[in-house]
Amino acid sequence: MKDKVIFGPAGKPIKFRGKAFESPDYLAKRGLHAFEYQSTRGVRIKEEASLTLRDIARRNDVLVSMHGPYYINMCSKEEEKIDASIERLVQCARVGEYMGAYRLVFHPGFYSNRKPEVCMDIAKKAFTRLLERCEEEGIENFTFAPETTGKRSQLGSLDEIIEMCASFDHFEPTIDFAHVHARGRGILNKKEDYNCIFSKLEDNLDIERLHCHFTTIEYAHGGERKHHTLDESDEYGPHIKDLLLNLIENGWKATIICETPLLDQDALKMKQLYDSLI
Repeated sequence: MKDKVIFGPAGKPIKFRGKAFESPDYLAKRGLHAFEYQSTRGVRIKEEASLTLRDIARRNDVLVSMHGPYYINMCSKEEEKIDASIERLVQCARVGEYMGAYRLVFHPGFYSNRKPEVCMDIAKKAFTRLLERCEEEGIENFTFAPETTGKRSQLGSLDEIIEMCASFDHFEPTIDFAHVHARGRGILNKKEDYNCIFSKLEDNLDIERLHCHFTTIEYAHGGERKHHTLDESDEYGPHIKDLLLNLIENGWKATIICETPLLDQDALKMKQLYDSLI
């Protein structure tokens, strides 16, 4: 990978007329070298398309990740929902191996009016079963990437994501800075506000390349409400320049997946700003 920090969209580029799995060629020609394939409504991509995505991405030096289904809950009160969540993540791992995805992103679950530590204990037992299932299926090349969540009702605070990733092999964090901002009701307002995040990551995990999501975001008392474009950053935070300066000054390798409504268009703006700062 040529650049320490690379950028790309969460899903098919807005004006691209091909199939989503053909996106890497289009992205690379625009200077974007990351692509997060979206399976948020279910893993529907077939083996042949996954292998095609892998080959196109490798030819174009595009790093692929995959976002799993939204309806995963590894700490559900209902055992059958945990069982189904495990099988969905096994499916993600199988397809992700075909497409060469270096991260399998997912939201861990919901507290459902229980203590966070109770939910964490349930989730950890489910993660143990998940890794056992992957071994049973002969899946070898996978890295699950639990994401910091944007609602205060969800399992997935920064500390919880770090604990998950420190506890299991094949786990690396996805740091969604907009979610951290919204969950904290607006805590990332200047460059120095990121110090706590990076310090905790450095102190607890050995990360070679940090996988990130970024958008400007609207939030309410309970957390995130709506994603906004970079052009709306005067009204909504956080600000991408603050994040980029931290990454540059601390020498981090990072993949930044743009989740604004403008996807690849705002990802390109992020890259152009990064290039102007280095």
